[in-house]
Amino acid sequence: MIRILQGEGAAALVTALESRRSHFADVVPMVRRIVDEVRSDGDAALRKYARRFDGLEPKHKFVVSKAEMDAAWDSMPADLRSSVRLAAANIRRFGEWQKPKPWRRAVDGIVFGQLVRPLKSAGCYVPAGRFPLLSTLLMTVIPAQVAGVENIRVVSPRPSRQMLGTAAMLGAREFYRIGGAQAIAALAYGTETIPPVDKIVGPGNSYVTAAKMLVSSDCAIDMLSGPTETVIVSRKGNPAFIAADLKAQAEHDPQALPVFITTSENLAFSVAAELEHGGLVPLRKNAIASKAVQRYGAVLIASSKKQAFAWANRIAPEHITVEKGDLGQVRNAGSIFVGDYSVQAAGDYACGPNHVLPTSGGARFRGGLSVLDFVKLITLQEVSPKGLQRIAPDVMRLAETEGLRAHADSVRARCAHA
Repeated sequence: MIRILQGEGAAALVTALESRRSHFADVVPMVRRIVDEVRSDGDAALRKYARRFDGLEPKHKFVVSKAEMDAAWDSMPADLRSSVRLAAANIRRFGEWQKPKPWRRAVDGIVFGQLVRPLKSAGCYVPAGRFPLLSTLLMTVIPAQVAGVENIRVVSPRPSRQMLGTAAMLGAREFYRIGGAQAIAALAYGTETIPPVDKIVGPGNSYVTAAKMLVSSDCAIDMLSGPTETVIVSRKGNPAFIAADLKAQAEHDPQALPVFITTSENLAFSVAAELEHGGLVPLRKNAIASKAVQRYGAVLIASSKKQAFAWANRIAPEHITVEKGDLGQVRNAGSIFVGDYSVQAAGDYACGPNHVLPTSGGARFRGGLSVLDFVKLITLQEVSPKGLQRIAPDVMRLAETEGLRAHADSVRARCAHA
């Protein structure tokens, strides 16, 4: 039974959710040992842990060949191949629109500008534990390709035939049959088989997240991912639609967070009833979703729209659905879905915007994975003699105020020859 809270009870839950953190602290000691061993022993440690945790047989190599990926693609049903192509095309188009542009401006003898340069290499982690997430392969590899990353390395434990086929369709050149903390360590530090990368992206379980945290001082990462989260804010939405989205996101993980916020008591109880008993698959028959709803789910009744969105922004959820007129109320969210028909599952697969999104309050300071994660914005300045003369007094004054005499002298030397 989902909780229905209002007043002090609802406020207390929001406060608890606002201070939530990724749940991986308990595994850090074990993950540290794995990371250190892979860093020092390379492939030997990687194979040891791949055999222990992922069931990698001695006859299997880490490296998945192009022939194996191509064969997997050829064996996929035509309708699935069509769906994968459609999703890929939409994600790629959105990435192209999103890609930052270089620019230059000239003002009073100084040319300013911005260059856009791709990372040299990236590692894409694709979970394949509870579910084979083809969509995560698309959502991590395609933005890197759009950015122009030269070396894209995919890692995934026990990849399905569909996963390998999708990798073939994307033109992936490097795919490694490994996962967990050991895969993160291999991407960060390299082994005899796997070269290191500049940045690691993609969600994973607590072991993967802890490993990303541990390597982040040596290798860039996108974010520390936790269980899936969704918040829906509505006062007049369709109860069946709202309940369906809550249930859909809850089935990702028993620790997923599904929350509905409304100012309407009637809608609150209607959604709770629909969540409990409605839909083609009742909640009681979806074990993962049922656990998440019972443990972490809630319907919160707010006294006003202002309070409803204050709560939503404090929670800073991974996904949020709002009514069209309320879009301007959203300040903190990984991805926004507007209106009754913007089903969150469409965003998970095929709309185009990325589904690798911040959790555990991370939406307070960043958005979802994007092309921007795979490029560097490098500033430039080209100063003419006249431009330098114009700003030289101010530059020298500021440098000398800071006690950096050599800085001031480097400007003074040029002004003498201008």
